Amino acid sequence: MAADRTLESYAWLSAGAAVATIILKTLAWYVTGSVGLLSDALESLINLAAALLALSMLRLAAAPPDELHPYGRYKAEYFASGIEGALIVIAAASIVYAAAPRLVAPRPLDAPGLGIALSAVATAINLGVALKLLSVGRRLNSIALEADGHHLMTDVWTSAGVVAGVALTAATGWLILDPLIALAVAANIVWTGVVLMRRSFAGLLDAAIPAPELAEIEKIFAEYRRRYGVEFHALLTRQAGARRFISFHLLVPDAWPVDRAHQLSEEIEERIRSLVPKAITLTHIEPISQPSSYDDIKLER
Repeated sequence: MAADRTLESYAWLSAGAAVATIILKTLAWYVTGSVGLLSDALESLINLAAALLALSMLRLAAAPPDELHPYGRYKAEYFASGIEGALIVIAAASIVYAAAPRLVAPRPLDAPGLGIALSAVATAINLGVALKLLSVGRRLNSIALEADGHHLMTDVWTSAGVVAGVALTAATGWLILDPLIALAVAANIVWTGVVLMRRSFAGLLDAAIPAPELAEIEKIFAEYRRRYGVEFHALLTRQAGARRFISFHLLVPDAWPVDRAHQLSEEIEERIRSLVPKAITLTHIEPISQPSSYDDIKLER
């Protein structure tokens, strides 16, 4: 539960950063009239919506299992990530809508220096929060926080491009650069949105746990084969948010009493949980000499 509270606190940090950057970037657009800075402010609105969505989904994912949800609600994080990707694409459409008319009728910028300064402060806030979210999200296996961090990093690069474009427009007088930069920003964030949605959909399809974690499990199996002459098969894994679900068959010598087989299975499961974060394990014990023990159970059974 402490980890869940930590995730929520960082989601609140993201929301606070979004509010601060919305204010700063809206002011930057207001004083300059730059459609590029307007596009940056629009993306920050999406950042706030995404942060609040991540917070609600993290709370839902942290809810304990119950009769209706015996395996918990861990997949809620995938909804946060997928919807955030869709919101990013909507933000890109809004930017295109605002920038397209300026291609036909460019307009000069007012007070570009002040607008650049305000946007730079907002960018610095986003950079600090994004790096923290990515670090915590990876450490605690939270796809919702990672998605929020990637979104903010996209905003950082967006803002850097916009600031450069506004500065170049002010320096050269090439007014067409302002809407062109805005359209380039839209194209960049669409890609980020598509990547987030693809990752979320993959998680909803019960993908296997990552290959490095599977390799750690196989190392444990190999060790116990050598030590006790037991066998393993029918290893099935899936991941749901931060949780990993792992099941396998443990084949033991026929002469072993039930309590010894059970004790060994508990030891192996504990080893797996120590190496695979937030793993929920299930072992099926079978006699090693029984031919039917070697038939892998199909997923439907």
